[in-house]
Amino acid sequence: MLLFTALAALLAGQDWAPFGFERSANDWSAAHRPGAARAVAVVITDLGSGVVPYLLALAAGAVTVRAVPAPRPPRRTVTVLLAPVLWLVAGQLVRLGLMYAFDRPRPPRANWAADASGYSFPSGHSFTSAVCAGLLAMAVVRAHPAARAAAAGAAVFAGLVGLSRIYLGVHWPLDVLGGWLLGCAWLAVGAAVLPPVRRTELPPGAGGPGGSRCTCAGVRGPAATGGWRRKSSGCSWSG
Repeated sequence: MLLFTALAALLAGQDWAPFGFERSANDWSAAHRPGAARAVAVVITDLGSGVVPYLLALAAGAVTVRAVPAPRPPRRTVTVLLAPVLWLVAGQLVRLGLMYAFDRPRPPRANWAADASGYSFPSGHSFTSAVCAGLLAMAVVRAHPAARAAAAGAAVFAGLVGLSRIYLGVHWPLDVLGGWLLGCAWLAVGAAVLPPVRRTELPPGAGGPGGSRCTCAGVRGPAATGGWRRKSSGCSWSG
């Protein structure tokens, strides 16, 4: 959040006017936009708005639900499933509030190659893509700690969406950087507010025969020879 605040202060000191390099980037994009490249950029930019980000956030909730040991109480399942979606919605409200408070004008409409609405800073597509992809990456890594590639995939996704906004001429480069920074800050807050769901297990070899593990959420172990049984006071081996 400090980096985003510093960037906003820098732009405010400019009276929200674009820097020279931002104008150059906007002019270059307008002059190097063949039909095929524009079509690809439009497809990419559309991934950062509409239903797609909310489906990714819902997928993050589904991954987290699958990591919750059975039995899963219905109320808890719904809460875990929808928590990432609600966090994304809350972030959108924060971003919209900041966007209207800052009131930064967009690049010249003559250079636009896509529709856009509202003010320019921070970029909504950049923020949304960073948050939804980041939520899904966090859920995957928490459920499968070895799946570090998910973080790289989220960064690539958010990067492409943000760059497409510059290429299509609807945002200045620092708008996109601001969206990424705000999105990362919102994810960091979310990581604290939405803690991971973990199994509580005994160390390997403790308790049952053959080193079977106990989770206090249900039954594990061969049904024919015995297994962990859930009790109100905890778990015990029977067999």
